[in-house]
Amino acid sequence: MEMKRYLLLLLTLISCISFGFAQKLQVESFKLVENDLSAQTQPRKDLNDKNCALIKVQFVGTISEAEGNVVMPLVKRGNETWVYMPQNSRHLKVFSKNYLPVMVTFADFGIEKLGCNRTYVLVLNRNDKFSTQEIANFVKQASPISSNNSTYTSGSTITIPVKDGINIEMVKVEAGTFMMGATLEQENPWDDEKPVHKVSLTKDYYIGKYEVTQALWQAIMEENPSNFKGETLPVNCVSWLDCKKIIEKLNLLVGKNFRLPTEAEWEYAARGGKYSQGYRYSGSDILTEVAWCKENSNSTTHPVGTKKANEINLYDMSGNVIEWCQDDQRTYQNMLETNPCGPLDNTFSHSARGGSWSYAERYCRLSCRYKIISGRVSSSMGLRLVLSE
Repeated sequence: MEMKRYLLLLLTLISCISFGFAQKLQVESFKLVENDLSAQTQPRKDLNDKNCALIKVQFVGTISEAEGNVVMPLVKRGNETWVYMPQNSRHLKVFSKNYLPVMVTFADFGIEKLGCNRTYVLVLNRNDKFSTQEIANFVKQASPISSNNSTYTSGSTITIPVKDGINIEMVKVEAGTFMMGATLEQENPWDDEKPVHKVSLTKDYYIGKYEVTQALWQAIMEENPSNFKGETLPVNCVSWLDCKKIIEKLNLLVGKNFRLPTEAEWEYAARGGKYSQGYRYSGSDILTEVAWCKENSNSTTHPVGTKKANEINLYDMSGNVIEWCQDDQRTYQNMLETNPCGPLDNTFSHSARGGSWSYAERYCRLSCRYKIISGRVSSSMGLRLVLSE
């Protein structure tokens, strides 16, 4: 059945390209409309009981879905679709039937974040010119493995309000079994990535769609230790001990069970979970498609979520900042491991995973591991949260 579906999608793609029907959404403009009071006269509240910002999406087709911190439902008004979002939102992904979706990063248009009671206009048009890489990506998305990805983009992201319009987006990772360590595509591995071994994670969990931003850290800790400053940048210059403190405060504030991921949870999610395509990096075999690294970062971090996501809609797992893990390193064994976890009570050192703005390709591979002193602070180090069900 899956193979039939794949062939049908592939034939559809070929037909669309041949007859000029395959198109993608493209942003023509995004701006604040100062004299439009629609957000005030027709308001909608967010989960913190504050008035939302309103984005009027103008497009000749039908907007089928919007993803981000969207306060549903969408409202259709003529050729406009009204999308309500909490203040301080920074990204919006728009979907329309028969078109590839578009990710809108507001900062690209000079608007760092949305304002309360403000009305914005987003004008979209269609573009029927596809690069070879875009066509290849479309075919990958239609494959039997990744065809289920739509369940992630449309139903498995949860948004948890924290305070002052700051939210945390978490992506559900389904339980499963994978090969951990230096698999074949992980060329030139270090010794601590061996041997490759089977790992089974028996419980679903949620992991941060993005690395923890400076805006979130500031909202909880009321200070910002980062040396590269910017609300949408990942927080950096934080130790494992610092991460422990913010998680304790966050859990008290929202009544949840946030924590850092184990090494196994981190690698499974970075590989794409059950929908893994076997990439060298998280979401691609080309590092610069998915990561800010030594080659393209210009020696600084960048706003989260501005590179391509991986198979389950996670961003920046191969770059920007490396990410602390909950456990310390364990020695890999050539045997099946179920829910493996290194030492938790070791206060001297802990594991960290992922690439960094300052790292070369070898150090950004999915299986690359770091054992770091728990109190160490570095401009290359940050964190990503996990939420236990």
